[in-house]
Amino acid sequence: MSNRLRDQSSPYLLQHAENPVEWYPWGTEAFEKAQREDKPVFLSIGYSTCHWCHVMEKESFENTAVAEILNRDFVSIKVDREERPDIDHVYMSVCYAMTGSGGWPLSIIMTPDQKPFFAGTYFAPETKGGIVGIRDLLTVIAGKWKNNRKELVESAELILAQLKEESGSSAESIDDKLPEEAIQFFSARFDEEHGGFGDAPKFPIPHNLIFQILYAAINGKQDVFRQVKVTLEKMRRGGIFDHFGFGFSRYSTDKYYLVPHFEKMLYDNALLMIAYTAAYKMSGEALFLDTAEKTAAYLFRDMLGEDGGFYSAQDADCRGEEGGFYVWDYEEVIKLLGEERGRRFCEYFGITKEGNFEGKNIPNLLNRNEIFDSFEGEKELLYEYRKFRLKLHTDDKILTSWNSLVIYAMAFLYRATGNLHYLAAAKRVQQFIEKSLAYDNTLYVSFRDHIRFVKGFLDEYAYYTAALIQLYEATSDGSYLERAEEICAQAGRQFKNENGEGYFLYGTENDSLIMRPKETYDGALPSGNSVMAYCLVRLSQLTGKEMYQEEAKKQLAFLAGKAEDYPAGNTMFFIALLFYSHPPQTITVVLAEHDISDEIRKCLPLYADVRILKEGEGEYKRLNGKTTFYVCRDFTCLPPTNQLPSVICE
Repeated sequence: MSNRLRDQSSPYLLQHAENPVEWYPWGTEAFEKAQREDKPVFLSIGYSTCHWCHVMEKESFENTAVAEILNRDFVSIKVDREERPDIDHVYMSVCYAMTGSGGWPLSIIMTPDQKPFFAGTYFAPETKGGIVGIRDLLTVIAGKWKNNRKELVESAELILAQLKEESGSSAESIDDKLPEEAIQFFSARFDEEHGGFGDAPKFPIPHNLIFQILYAAINGKQDVFRQVKVTLEKMRRGGIFDHFGFGFSRYSTDKYYLVPHFEKMLYDNALLMIAYTAAYKMSGEALFLDTAEKTAAYLFRDMLGEDGGFYSAQDADCRGEEGGFYVWDYEEVIKLLGEERGRRFCEYFGITKEGNFEGKNIPNLLNRNEIFDSFEGEKELLYEYRKFRLKLHTDDKILTSWNSLVIYAMAFLYRATGNLHYLAAAKRVQQFIEKSLAYDNTLYVSFRDHIRFVKGFLDEYAYYTAALIQLYEATSDGSYLERAEEICAQAGRQFKNENGEGYFLYGTENDSLIMRPKETYDGALPSGNSVMAYCLVRLSQLTGKEMYQEEAKKQLAFLAGKAEDYPAGNTMFFIALLFYSHPPQTITVVLAEHDISDEIRKCLPLYADVRILKEGEGEYKRLNGKTTFYVCRDFTCLPPTNQLPSVICE
């Protein structure tokens, strides 16, 4: 028997549509029922590729005894965190405030007017080993709701008052030592042997790496860049990288980058493309370019939808087994490849009879074999075989914010390679967003089954503005810059705090919740506020408009006040700050008739504002009838030249 989730678009909600729990989607119907029947609300938040969400569904939400309690004593609501990041952020903040930790599935119990009084994450159905199960938990809370409600309501009011106290304010002056403090933090935690920062688990957090690359480039800190290089190489060698199908898993559960949490997220892979591309441009090492291009190949092959956008994620679980899709038996590989070829292949990729993960094998190159090998045919065969061996769930909703990251990554990779394939991909995704996820200047969160859902939040506007700026940098097409200005202006109208301090997570066109947060922490994804700072800085530099200069200064000051307590958690803000304090050099290129812009563009630095002209304009004329370069840096313009050894390929 299906519940009210059967008509939803979210793959996560649809996964729960046949539960015996009488789930409601978030909306007035559920809360009106709770008010009318005087019941507390049980809120469960997760996403479709979340391993422990799957476990809790099968153990608890398919359990008829649990369902009976929920249906009798509560009104139950399911939320997809990727479609409703506003709800997720508010109640995850509650969870951290009440428990000191968080994660998914997120379990909240609250009053009918949305005030939370209990928070937790995963719950098994029964109490075991002193850890409360959901049946006992729900029974106790239902009893307190009937007999001691005052205590629960007071608890809810207290936690809300605590959360609404906004900590920090705009800094009077921006401490230019904050980026250095973050660098010192990472350096102190760098794992010399295995790469990464800190111990297990190891999350890539690509914007941390991008910040370190940019900092190293500006300040000539080769020791900082070396740490990034080691980390990027170890990640490529480890099991966190899919050596047969390409792309990266969410994170490594160990310090070696061997055993991943197997789900693949679109945003991780897009951001890692940017990090590897930046590392390639700074070092010239083929490994980094190869990794960026193989990650792009994974997105094209496994994540590209028929409509032109990229899907959100691929699951970690397969038939209830985490990682089952990706792991191999030694004998299985031998059977597929033959004794001699299979033995050599297994030895190369660390595949043994004993296994390296629960009796099976995660292919890896941590044995220090060469990354560039001669097994392309074998890897392709195993990739095709595993697709038919097991089926892997793909979350096929298309998100504006994450697809904006793909636009940025593809355009960025085009600038590094001159490969028009990547530029064409970036343009197609941008056209898809305009067609399917935008209505004039209003953006929407997601698209599935030819329908767009939920008016966008700050991240949609910030990420899309950044993507449009990067497209302009890749093409010199002013229409992208004009569109970036339009979206940026709309973000200001919808999300800007009236007092000038930052942007709210949700805006004037979104539902009102119990609090209106400003997200500033750069966690798994950069915060919308940090990305807006970057956008304002770049629009100021690219357009020369004073209004962006003033807004950028205000936004940087706001974020500086937030970053003082924990600089290492604000690396996207520091990227914006580095662009602000160290403006990129400007390079204007006037092409000779026989020269190709794509070939020249790939030879120019990424950390530069580049404009390529097919014909001379104003003071920009060809010198000697050849391609001519006009370079300005540090408020000084150099004489025009036909050859710049520092920027032009040999």
